[in-house]
Amino acid sequence: MLLTAELDRLSATDWQPFFAQERAKPYFAELDAFVTAAAAERTIYPAPENIFAAFRVCPAASVRAVILGQDPYHEPGQAMGLSFSVPDGCKAPPSLRNIFKELESEFGPGSAAHTDLTPWARQGVLLLNTVLTVEQSAANAHAGHGWETFTRAALEYAAAQGSAPLAAVLWGKPAQKYAPIFNAAAARRAVLVLESAHPSPLSAYRGFFGSAPFGKVNEFLKNNDAAEIDWCLPANATHS
Repeated sequence: MLLTAELDRLSATDWQPFFAQERAKPYFAELDAFVTAAAAERTIYPAPENIFAAFRVCPAASVRAVILGQDPYHEPGQAMGLSFSVPDGCKAPPSLRNIFKELESEFGPGSAAHTDLTPWARQGVLLLNTVLTVEQSAANAHAGHGWETFTRAALEYAAAQGSAPLAAVLWGKPAQKYAPIFNAAAARRAVLVLESAHPSPLSAYRGFFGSAPFGKVNEFLKNNDAAEIDWCLPANATHS
């Protein structure tokens, strides 16, 4: 099965106890069978080796911020397993362009020269979609088949790790449904939940622009004696 094979490749990660817990549940076998069958018949994104990229790049013990997306980009060359991120050289989709407008409004021109958000993930930003696969040109094709159960459990697992401050950036109503997971963690760690409109062109002007999420996360981390995140993605940065 495709998902089982990909999780086997991540056996060294500290997410492994979570993976083992979910793989033992009936829903995961059904999800794995569904995605495996879909991949055999149609083009799915991201590439199999990147379905769980968010977990590979950002260890559970390192998570200090979460940016929650919905499902992967569904056109060729875009999805890479990190919410909102596309490989360098790929034209930024509309939501990412608006994220970058907000980033530059906070940190100045030139702070968003890369479309690959891996540098954020490597600093402890969990860039997670609530659905981890999609079919070409068919947004939400894999919604409602078990991914939401898996990613909700992943967020609960991450929120339960350690006592370091944790920020959740929830753009749009679907993401904001997950706020209770983070609010529940506030009993044992400092938590910031930021909610605003989604950066999609359909909603960005209804509260995303001007919300200053990146600076607010850093202010929260600093106030809780934690290192700030370098959100800038300048042209001279490397992702190796």
